[in-house]
Amino acid sequence: MHDHGLIETPEALQGFLDTIAGTDWIALDTEFMREKTYYPRLCLIQLATLDQIACVDPFQLDLKLLEPLLFDAGVTKVFHSASQDMEVLYRELGRVPAPIFDTQIAASMLGYGDQVGYANLVKAILDRDLDKSQTRTDWSRRPLSEQQIRYAADDVRFLTNVFMRLLRDLESQDRMHWLRPEMEALSNPGLYEPNPDGAWQRVSGVKRLKPRERGVLKTVGAWRERAAMESDRPRRWILADDVLIDIARRTPQDINALHELRGFPDGMKPPRQQELLEAIQAGLDLPREEWPQLPEKAKLNEAEEVLADIGMALLRECARRNQITASAIAQRKDVIELMKGDGTTGRLGSGWRHEIAGKTIARWFAGDGGLTCSTEGLQIGT
Repeated sequence: MHDHGLIETPEALQGFLDTIAGTDWIALDTEFMREKTYYPRLCLIQLATLDQIACVDPFQLDLKLLEPLLFDAGVTKVFHSASQDMEVLYRELGRVPAPIFDTQIAASMLGYGDQVGYANLVKAILDRDLDKSQTRTDWSRRPLSEQQIRYAADDVRFLTNVFMRLLRDLESQDRMHWLRPEMEALSNPGLYEPNPDGAWQRVSGVKRLKPRERGVLKTVGAWRERAAMESDRPRRWILADDVLIDIARRTPQDINALHELRGFPDGMKPPRQQELLEAIQAGLDLPREEWPQLPEKAKLNEAEEVLADIGMALLRECARRNQITASAIAQRKDVIELMKGDGTTGRLGSGWRHEIAGKTIARWFAGDGGLTCSTEGLQIGT
């Protein structure tokens, strides 16, 4: 494999792109930092084919030079655990690369486990141990050392062979149609847009609040999210989660009351304090019907619990016969949703999950005694 090293000039980048012209796929990874910012700060992009590899420095180059490659519909972009890389690239370029291939999701469909890590997958497929010495490195610092560059390059160096193996196995087992809808979903730009109005759901401790308190948390959580976005600072630097929960419970009405809260930041400027008080009042003014509701956990009677247990047993058996883990197909809540619906709802109600497990479970719930598990032939009943 020809290693182009760290690319820092437009001429070097164009030279690399010329060498890979005509490829129908490219392995990608990114290094980024977000410990001190709201938005991830892109620090490095790694690119590889089977015989070419390079690390691109976004601090030195205009990333628009990569747009013809990243947005070429004829070139599949290969990632491992793509969502964070997609978020970073969407933030930088305003669009998401497509089409994509996520080796983590593909691996789950071939029996490597649900959400398998990259190092573990490389070990399982290639029997290679990856260097982990740079896991906590600061990728924003320059210059990058040779060791850092080699470490970053390895993330795509081995990804190329992992991809080829997974692609071969998916095709030989006729499972590529399982992967396509998952990849199309990951290419939805809406996944990577901030949602201030939904920020309350991610606050630690929300489940302990009363309904009206959640209304206050909704407006205050949205205010914190927008303040973090505006200042490009982590949410916790604006207000910690435990302070948000305290505000939702105590609903302070003036600046003195704010400063009586344990952990309230002394450095918050008066205009922002006033904004916070207005957000608290907006939460108090929410009508009852707009108080946010927590997702209700399905309440089952004794007979339904037994049925759900049997549904889970069928899920595990279908997973075993297809040589994948049950958790890669569905969770217990998905089985319950199928049980309470008409057999066509939820994750198990359509697509490849329905094909290999949902159909079997739904037919059992419907009282059908003659069942099959995919094409493997699971027989239950008479």
